[in-house]
Amino acid sequence: MFISFEGIEGCGKTTQVHRLARRLEALGIPVRTTREPGGTAIGEEIRSVLLDARNQHLSPLAELFLYAADRSQHVQDVIRPALAEGKWVLCDRYVDATTVYQGYSRGLDMHLVRVLNETATGGLLPDITFLLDCPVEVGLGRALHRNREMALEGQDRFELEQKQFHESVREGYLKLSDSEKERFILIDATRAEEEMETVIFKHIRPLLGHQKK
Repeated sequence: MFISFEGIEGCGKTTQVHRLARRLEALGIPVRTTREPGGTAIGEEIRSVLLDARNQHLSPLAELFLYAADRSQHVQDVIRPALAEGKWVLCDRYVDATTVYQGYSRGLDMHLVRVLNETATGGLLPDITFLLDCPVEVGLGRALHRNREMALEGQDRFELEQKQFHESVREGYLKLSDSEKERFILIDATRAEEEMETVIFKHIRPLLGHQKK
């Protein structure tokens, strides 16, 4: 089973990835958690470039190609092998993030974005995508607090974008989820972490015992 988590900065994706992983592992289900950008040694190097606040001059097209390179390596080295081993893969961001951030919000050609996503993944899409949705003010507030607590200032290039950009990202995610209702599950990310975990697991419970290789 391949599950991705999407949403704006500070929506709680990473927390819910690890909460779901713990639940599944407690049931004896093998799990691989991963993230984009990152997930591989090469991907972590790419991640440092993409998130570095000093790289404000990075062009949208260069940004797109870096994400595609990260994703290609990630699918080849992590996601496909884990699925082949019968593991559940829980991914913190995947192709939908590129569609929304670089396509919808940066204004790059959507056809190019789709072609690069399909080429990098070989057409591999998640079985389920949880979209954690919350107002921009809520998400950014959480993200900036997290960065201060974890000393991540300097790796916050996206958090430093104008509010209008983040509103566009949220709008893009909602439009994308509305167009692919069979794959997307919308989660109210203004809820407490424990409440979100409970709601997410209610959607997962019927799938237990069915794994996609």
